[in-house]
Amino acid sequence: MREILLATKNIGKLNEFVSLIGDYTWKVFSLRDFPHLPQVEETGTTFQDNARLKALAAAQETGLLALADDSGLEVDSLGGLPGVYSARFAGEERNDQKNNEKLLVMLKNVPASSRRARFRCTIAVARPDGQVAFCEGVCEGLIAMEPAGTNGFGYDPLFFLPEYGKTMAQLDMEEKNLISHRGKAFKASLPLLHKMLSGPV
Repeated sequence: MREILLATKNIGKLNEFVSLIGDYTWKVFSLRDFPHLPQVEETGTTFQDNARLKALAAAQETGLLALADDSGLEVDSLGGLPGVYSARFAGEERNDQKNNEKLLVMLKNVPASSRRARFRCTIAVARPDGQVAFCEGVCEGLIAMEPAGTNGFGYDPLFFLPEYGKTMAQLDMEEKNLISHRGKAFKASLPLLHKMLSGPV
């Protein structure tokens, strides 16, 4: 059985990925299985940079094929901000409420029609020999005038999906997994993982 390391300690991400594997007979580990590994600083200026840093470090430290994601919110009228700084937009303490409040202040005079945004997730798949490949998932929407919903986290209460007439935080988990940027990226990674596992690792 081939083994894969999902370079995260987030149980939600792990469960979501495992649920998508389907017929692939892979054993999936997470960073919880390797508590000795050092934390990787996300010093990149793009989602791809940060995903590469995390995946490559995990692969080289463990000898396993590793995948890691980096994701965030891009708002067109803010030139793509908060982007890679999404989690710490309002400060290093990574406070969701403060991040949302800062975003609303910055968009205070921007009309609804000009509040286009997207969640973007980039996944890096790395082999211990240094080979790295990438895939991506995107979810398009708008930034709402005020937060709504309690099911999500991060910017979910402000991320409005016109086709659903709801924010991301008003969707149930099944609906969210179908359209989320991370869900799309995870699905796109499966054939890539299969291809990279078929060679010598």
